[in-house]
Amino acid sequence: MRIKSRWSKKDKTHSVEEIAGALAFIAWRIATNGVLSMENADFQTESQQQRLEIIAEFLAFTIHIADRMTIERFDEKQRMDFMTELALKCAKHMEDNKRDVIGAGEYRQEFIDLLNRRMADYAEFGFSEEEGPSFGMMRFFGDQVSKIFGERDQQWVNSQVIDIEVPEIMKHLKRATPNLFM
Repeated sequence: MRIKSRWSKKDKTHSVEEIAGALAFIAWRIATNGVLSMENADFQTESQQQRLEIIAEFLAFTIHIADRMTIERFDEKQRMDFMTELALKCAKHMEDNKRDVIGAGEYRQEFIDLLNRRMADYAEFGFSEEEGPSFGMMRFFGDQVSKIFGERDQQWVNSQVIDIEVPEIMKHLKRATPNLFM
């Protein structure tokens, strides 16, 4: 998967909101690619709605990792602005897609609520710049994704998430995130 993570105007300073918006698009691409990767690995999804639920879990994990990776770049107010904008942009992507699949409705708050729960959940686990997320964090993420899949696939989802999907998420975030701050 190719992700554009460089600004077209290199000499321009970008606002926290612009960086968050670009990262929200990248996070969406990572999340949708994660679902495709799992389907290509023979995990079975039954509906577009189920795919969007999996995407929501991938987004929550990716947003949390992005927060951990960028925390040193911001003061407290900037971090709050960054995370708020990142969450709202991802919620907008989710809402637009749910409206296309499910129909009219208010889906933004549902995603924000999930994100808030997952941010608190993932905060309990370790993360290091060198190693990335702890095994416990990856396993918890796998457990959340596993709950969405059918019974046929549930026992193998954790392995796929830990061994394949998390390294892919980390690879793309490590490559894209520093470029957004240039």
